[in-house]
Amino acid sequence: MKKVVISISGASGANLGLKALKLLPEGIEKHLIISDHAKVVLDKEHNITIHDDKEIAASIASGSFKVDAMMIIPCSMNTLAKISCGIADNLTTRAAAVMIKEKKNLLLAPREMPFSPIALENMHKLSTLGIIIAPPVMAYYSEQATLEEMENFMIGKWFDLLGIENNLYKRWENDA
Repeated sequence: MKKVVISISGASGANLGLKALKLLPEGIEKHLIISDHAKVVLDKEHNITIHDDKEIAASIASGSFKVDAMMIIPCSMNTLAKISCGIADNLTTRAAAVMIKEKKNLLLAPREMPFSPIALENMHKLSTLGIIIAPPVMAYYSEQATLEEMENFMIGKWFDLLGIENNLYKRWENDA
């Protein structure tokens, strides 16, 4: 069984993190970290291990727990900067540090526009370490007509990057 961590580090775009969590296949053990600001959007979740961001001794903060992948959706610029500098002062940044040291899949979905030169520098640094930088960007070839379809496309692409099977969006078809 795969173990996947999703961390929601800010309220803006928190619905994408929640939706990604809900769309993970049944066979995956799910862990959720939510910041205090993101908790505002959460009413009630079932069959999910919810970790408090202050709970730095949680199972997912240890490399011996063997998490397979972690997604930070959305990833605030503050969280991005901390991860880039190796600051592990909460459960999200500690779990991310563990993913990096254990050479496991870590996906960050920074949600800000435009990106500052500092944010771009942090993203570049993390990208060179093998961290997946994948902002929530839609594509037009999959012909999304609704917000839900756009979200499914982005989440499907994130799952693809982590090797998680899905049928969340229309894939490119070669007409040749």
